[in-house]
Amino acid sequence: MALAARLILGVVFLLSGALKLRDPSWLAAARQFGAPRLVAITIAPTEIFLGAMLVTGTASPWPSIASEIILAAFTVGMLRVMRRPVNQRPSCACFGRWTARPVGSSSVVRNLVLLALAAISSGG
Repeated sequence: MALAARLILGVVFLLSGALKLRDPSWLAAARQFGAPRLVAITIAPTEIFLGAMLVTGTASPWPSIASEIILAAFTVGMLRVMRRPVNQRPSCACFGRWTARPVGSSSVVRNLVLLALAAISSGG
C-alpha cells in the first residue's frame, strides 16, 4: 500500500510541476495566494524534484515527509483564500491551466487525499 501511495503521489507531483512550468500565468496565480516571488518560482521545480524522488524511491521516507509539509502549507493557503468571496478568489491552477478555477472545497478535499497518500507513503 505504501508503494502505491508513493507512486501515485509522485506522479501527481510530477504532473503538477510540469503543468505549472508550461503555464506562463501560473506565477501570477501563486502570487495572488500571497506566495512571495522567490517562493513561487521554486514551487514547480520543487514538485518535479519531489515527484521524481517519490517515483524512484530515492531517500525514502524524506520526500514523502517533505510532500506532507508542502501539501499542508498549500492547504492552509487554500483555506485562507477561501475566506474571500467566491468572485475574489484566485484560480487554483494547481495543475496549470488544466485546473484554473476559483479555489473551493474540492481543492481542499483533493489536498487532504494527497496528504493521506503522503502519510501512508512515509509510513506514518
